[in-house]
Amino acid sequence: MEGTNSVDILAFGAHPDDVEIGVGGILAKHAAAGFSIAICNLTHAELSSNGTVEIRKMEAKQAARILGVRKLINLGFPDRGLRGDREEVLKIAQVIRQLRPKIVLSPYFEDRHPDHVMTSRLVKDAVFDAAIRKIRTPGDEAPHRVPQVYHYFINDIHPADVIVDISDFYEIKVNAILAYRSQFDRQSGEVSTPLNNPAYLAMIRGRDQLWGQQVGSMYGEALVSPRPIRQSLLLPAQFRALPPGKF
Repeated sequence: MEGTNSVDILAFGAHPDDVEIGVGGILAKHAAAGFSIAICNLTHAELSSNGTVEIRKMEAKQAARILGVRKLINLGFPDRGLRGDREEVLKIAQVIRQLRPKIVLSPYFEDRHPDHVMTSRLVKDAVFDAAIRKIRTPGDEAPHRVPQVYHYFINDIHPADVIVDISDFYEIKVNAILAYRSQFDRQSGEVSTPLNNPAYLAMIRGRDQLWGQQVGSMYGEALVSPRPIRQSLLLPAQFRALPPGKF
């Protein structure tokens, strides 16, 4: 039996704002449909050129409210210090066992940022270990086997296995990203970065329009499955709708 803390979708990011950039539309769409969503960030992004940890925490909470996220977690691992060791894997597996998600989302395993790549690896190992009965997590939680795992894109573009139509929720996604004012809205005295260059958000919008165009919609978000997707050839429209819990 699923507990009251269980969620339908659990999205992992290396830093606050990764999930919003990659799958903010998917999360907003499913939250609006009544499905429960959680975000787990591995670090506080304390090495970011602008802002502080406290500001980033407040921004993450605001972004979560905009998307309709039920639970927001930060494991406090060191920014640019992810080691990929057993301790980190078991703490992520603990979150998975506590929340018992039907779907896990994590960054794509090829990305220019090493933390995104390491997060993908850590989540992969944690999903595997969370299902093994004889592996004990820090709180001795019961095992949980995640039915479906998908990777999302942050900085790069690769061929997608699934494209979700997020046209009706795109401005919610944009508002969630812009909740991180310290990162995307350059203030006086702050450092210029790729994120607060106006071309960055234009690139994200263009990318999402490109994916949307591939499925006949205005905006889309792309996912990659590490395993073959069971899908009837008679129902191709499901690739556009991505039914919650069935992807």
